[in-house]
Amino acid sequence: MPQTVIELLMSRLKAIGVTDVFGVPGDFAFALNDAVDDDPDMRWIGCTNELNAAYAADGYARVRGKAALCTTYGVGELSAICGVAGSYTEHLPVFHLVGMPSISTQRLGRVVHHTLGDGLFDAFAAMAKPVACASAILTAENAACQIERCIEAGLTRNRPVYMALPQDQANKALPGEYVCAPEAPKSDPAVLAACLEAMAEKCAGAGTAVVLAGYLIARLGLRQAARELLERTGLPFATMFMDKTALDETLPGYVGLYDGRIMNPEVRDFVEGCDLVLNLGAHWSDFNTGAFTAHIDQSRMIAVMQHEVRVGYATFPNVEMRDVLAGLARLLPAKTISHPRAKGLGEPKGAPSDPITPDYLYPRWEKFLRPGDIVMAETGTVSMGLGFALMPEGAEFFNQTLWGAIGWATPAAFGAALGAPDRRTLLFTGEGAHQMTVQELGQFGLHGLKPIVFCLNNDGYLIERLLCKNPMSSYNDLAPWKYAELPAAFGLSDWFCAKVTTNAELEAAMAKAESCGTGAYIEVVMDRMAASPLAQKLGESIKTLYASAK
Repeated sequence: MPQTVIELLMSRLKAIGVTDVFGVPGDFAFALNDAVDDDPDMRWIGCTNELNAAYAADGYARVRGKAALCTTYGVGELSAICGVAGSYTEHLPVFHLVGMPSISTQRLGRVVHHTLGDGLFDAFAAMAKPVACASAILTAENAACQIERCIEAGLTRNRPVYMALPQDQANKALPGEYVCAPEAPKSDPAVLAACLEAMAEKCAGAGTAVVLAGYLIARLGLRQAARELLERTGLPFATMFMDKTALDETLPGYVGLYDGRIMNPEVRDFVEGCDLVLNLGAHWSDFNTGAFTAHIDQSRMIAVMQHEVRVGYATFPNVEMRDVLAGLARLLPAKTISHPRAKGLGEPKGAPSDPITPDYLYPRWEKFLRPGDIVMAETGTVSMGLGFALMPEGAEFFNQTLWGAIGWATPAAFGAALGAPDRRTLLFTGEGAHQMTVQELGQFGLHGLKPIVFCLNNDGYLIERLLCKNPMSSYNDLAPWKYAELPAAFGLSDWFCAKVTTNAELEAAMAKAESCGTGAYIEVVMDRMAASPLAQKLGESIKTLYASAK
């Protein structure tokens, strides 16, 4: 049985399957750093900075269900907070461990490094609260209950938690026996019964219906339950951008990506023409709704979220998604509904000697994907082009659609590759985002990981050029790096690297990347205004995209 605060913390993390801890060491966090490093069942994953560590933990949590991040007080935790906020926004349980000055230092109001110089020590914990579903400053007296409370909150609410450990508390003995076992949320039986009855009645009155498979299905580990519901009922399903690959895109009922009036008119007409739309955990955000051009009347919608259900205009609180899916699978009859089938991007268009264009690149990338791939697509035009590709069986597509912090994808790809080393990881990024966090490339080599990286070089921030007043404004320009030479600079001298400008060069580089047996890095050069169709149409949809600002 654990005897000290730090022993209990490590024991509980291991018990829930957290054995890798991303972070940057620091003197206030040495007790945490040493505890991870000294434990044969845990692994310290050092990153180049705390922001990258937070992004890497985010990517790891997407494939493993949860992750841990460790930073030092003040400078470290604030560097990480943008990445933690992204995990909060996208429902990922990341356990943020912060080493802080001792209780005695705090009580004396000492002016120490990594503080604001005012002798106060509560400012940074307060900053963390909006992006954590639970937080605690651990002491020997409260550790047993607070650790359990925070872990339970993170796992049941699928959000980050914040646990700070003062230096002088880590190795303090726990005060005797402790009992603290918070219960996971449970559905209210009466509310659940009424909810299922209302849902069944709503479904019975609908001649046609479609499911919107949302990202919460994946986050909550409910893919199989959702798939069984579809198989038993015969209901077709679509996804929105944030929810891509929430369910396997090779399933026969998949109709494609629903993006309001921006893209895929056949999918839009089918979804918006159905008598009933069953939303399983999808958010009605700007980029999910085609710049708010999705039009589905609330009276025709059932929305099943993590802890509540809305049937038309009625809300049923305190019901868990897992129970609702199981109940619906039992209650709903099978239906045969004629629906469109999802289409991919078609054939690449262009001659071998032609410069690379979106019409060639994105369809060719689609054909490059394999079953089971992990696809990390950076915010911006690169994900907007690849998002409409049809994913192979078991492939997962990840993009930070809602938070949208550019630079996320490179460290997140490292975290995902580390979390699933038996799968092929592909990183698709634009050069502007890549410049922000490129140092994490070196970590792939340090841990023996062999991703395939595509860096799209279009001479600046293309999505900003499409959205701003003057596309050629200087704030959209970037320093011209030699991207294909970066892997060698970061210690990846055995990687295959290439810079390609024509379709033939792209083909040769992709063939080599598949056969080289090492990591691969391909810099893809395109014209500065060569954008995918979605990116172009978003640029034409400024009025609806920013309507809320008026």
